Amino acid sequence: MKDTPGWASPGSAPSDGHEPGTSGPTEPTDAKPAETAAPDGSAQPTAASDPAQPTQQPSDTSQDAGAKWSQEQPPAAQWSAPTGPTATGQAPPPPPAPGGWGSQPPAGPAQGPGWGGGYAGHPGYGGWGGPPPAAKPGVIPLRPLGVGEILDGAVSTMRTYWRTVLGISLTVAVVTQVLVILLQGFVLDDNAGSEALSDPSASADEVTRALGETMVSTTVVFLISLIGTVVATALLTTVTSRAVLGRPVTTGEAWRDARPQVPRLFGLIFLLLLITFGVLAVGALPGILVAVAGSEGGGIALAVLGILGASVVALWLMIRFSLASPALMLEKQTIVKSMSRSTKLVRGSWWRVLGIQLLAGIIANIVAAIVVLPFTFLAAALSGDGVGGFVNGTGDLGWTFLIISGIGSVIGSMITFPISAGVTVLLYIDQRIRREALDLELARAAGVQGYSTGATPGS
Repeated sequence: MKDTPGWASPGSAPSDGHEPGTSGPTEPTDAKPAETAAPDGSAQPTAASDPAQPTQQPSDTSQDAGAKWSQEQPPAAQWSAPTGPTATGQAPPPPPAPGGWGSQPPAGPAQGPGWGGGYAGHPGYGGWGGPPPAAKPGVIPLRPLGVGEILDGAVSTMRTYWRTVLGISLTVAVVTQVLVILLQGFVLDDNAGSEALSDPSASADEVTRALGETMVSTTVVFLISLIGTVVATALLTTVTSRAVLGRPVTTGEAWRDARPQVPRLFGLIFLLLLITFGVLAVGALPGILVAVAGSEGGGIALAVLGILGASVVALWLMIRFSLASPALMLEKQTIVKSMSRSTKLVRGSWWRVLGIQLLAGIIANIVAAIVVLPFTFLAAALSGDGVGGFVNGTGDLGWTFLIISGIGSVIGSMITFPISAGVTVLLYIDQRIRREALDLELARAAGVQGYSTGATPGS
């Protein structure tokens, strides 16, 4: 992707860093003889403090510093964490030798063992705390993410780049909802089907015709909504990927970057739908055959069990392929390769990906429902037989109802589109950080200086 190095080159490995204990040159030691604590608590001079020995000049290489570090330390079996104040008559432990595990922090108030502080009375041990925080050039820190950070990153993208995000969501939602309202008002007759299905005296032909009309209406509305979702996902994927680097993007730039991959994205979505319906059809087929053979009750029961089992398989496949969309858009992959990439990234993290996607969907739909339901009841109250007719299914769903409820649907889509697309993209980035050290690529693309995996000095 433009301005986002690393998207099209999966599998990059982190660069080599400095090993512990191989930092810069050592400093000259003081002339005062060094002492070490003997097991009985008395102080004894070390071999290096013998005046007869020549003074060793400081080395200018990291190898000499590493050798000096290893020679001055006691055997590994003598290392133990302090558990309390120094015993009476016992010398305090020596501070870390120069050139050890990083530079020493400035002295501060005494702290207990823990993050960022040293031992009680020995603030010089502050280097034993946790690593410095990861770089955060954009909406997420460049390290493996938690669930809350993924959700917060999606919301932060909406809040930080609200003009672009809400502009895309509003445009797509308005266009799709206008098409749905026009088709429902002029072409699709939902009222006739509802009346036939709610009439207990309707004949079998009328019920069959009503079911067919309802299915056609639902399918058309679903396809239009799906097209809008695909377009919104394509554009918002570009916006979220730039937001990770802290770089804004306009709607025109997002469209120019996403346009070459949009046809493939449509193909991917329809292929995933075909796989889903194919799996469900295969699960229901044995029950249908048994019902046709004459055992209607057994056939229905078998069909229900088959559909339940097929639903589990379909869910497993959809989660495995759930990261195919960002892989296709950001890595410029083909349909088949994007599905293969998603399978590789999700492997070993299926339950985690399912939980995050499910949680994000629940949150987005709850927020959208809070907005949509008042508009729906307001539309029902202002049209036909009022709210009672709408609840009973006998109300007249005319233009007033369609327009007012459509406004609520547009506002709801403005919320669900960015959250769903943002969580999917950030999940994809998180999995690549965990498996392929993508944070190094992102740090270089964002211009972060002195970055190493999981931490950036001074960030």
